[in-house]
Amino acid sequence: MKSQSNLKQEDRKQKNVMATSGKIHMSGTSEARLLGSAVAGISELMFFHPVDTVAKRLMHNEMRLVVMASPSTTVANFNQAIFRDASAKSPFTKAVSLFPGIGFGAAYKILQRVYKFGGQPVVVDKLRERHGAEFDAKFGHNLGRTMMSATAGSIIGIGEVALLPLDALKVKAQTAPEQLKGRGVFDIFIKEGWGLYRGAGWTAARNAPGSFALFGGNTAAKAFMGIGDDRDRATWTQDALASCAGAIASITVAQPLDVIKTRIQSRPFNSPESGMSIISNLVKNEGFGAFFKGLTPKLMVVGPKLVFSFTIAQHTIAYFTSTMKGF
Repeated sequence: MKSQSNLKQEDRKQKNVMATSGKIHMSGTSEARLLGSAVAGISELMFFHPVDTVAKRLMHNEMRLVVMASPSTTVANFNQAIFRDASAKSPFTKAVSLFPGIGFGAAYKILQRVYKFGGQPVVVDKLRERHGAEFDAKFGHNLGRTMMSATAGSIIGIGEVALLPLDALKVKAQTAPEQLKGRGVFDIFIKEGWGLYRGAGWTAARNAPGSFALFGGNTAAKAFMGIGDDRDRATWTQDALASCAGAIASITVAQPLDVIKTRIQSRPFNSPESGMSIISNLVKNEGFGAFFKGLTPKLMVVGPKLVFSFTIAQHTIAYFTSTMKGF
């Protein structure tokens, strides 16, 4: 016969395991997750595609932009790097020039958000079912939840490589549109084939820690604020703060590898360059600071961007979940 004390301890442990292995982030049916994530992707694309273009063009640029002795030269360099052929044209033309590759961008962003926002909770559920007790025993209650969420994010991030061709075409449209001029989508896919997966290894290397930091940082921030599983509803402000924490950690951690990935993808189809060669030339010609080119515009919008997309995703998922209960 077990003593009353032992029974209470076992009951407490079981509750901790259940709490640790509970669903994290977004909950709901698979259909609700897919629909909510798609709405988030579409909404995010319309508001943030221009900022993404600016960041990609700055990362692609290989010249020194900042001239300490000449502020006017610095401004001219940034103007040329960001607006390219539209640098000397009207403000409206400049604004329109920041929407290249919107077709590839739409396909990529919507699929990416559906896959990432909708898929990560599914992986969390699987980890919960099979390894929830192990995470709890190894890391404890709060850290176990964070590690489970982060691990699921990392797995999803690596799998995101499957969408690389659309991302590569979006990057080329943003940084080197002349490479796509006069070519149809099917023609590009048929002729380039596996070449569209150039830089897949570097992309996976970027996505694994980036997604780990994104979802882990988000969950850690919520745990710090005392928000547990899905049944503990976060306020809009709490979701915003948690999203910012995860996004800033993710972008900062992944930025050096993102620069390498962007330069690999922006190279001409018939003139590829290895990641190691890019690193060598980057350090030699631009210095180590070049690994963080484009970080500032990303960080300037990463808070609003992730707050926006996470909030849209969570609220629409909750809405669709509630609506679909009647069917």
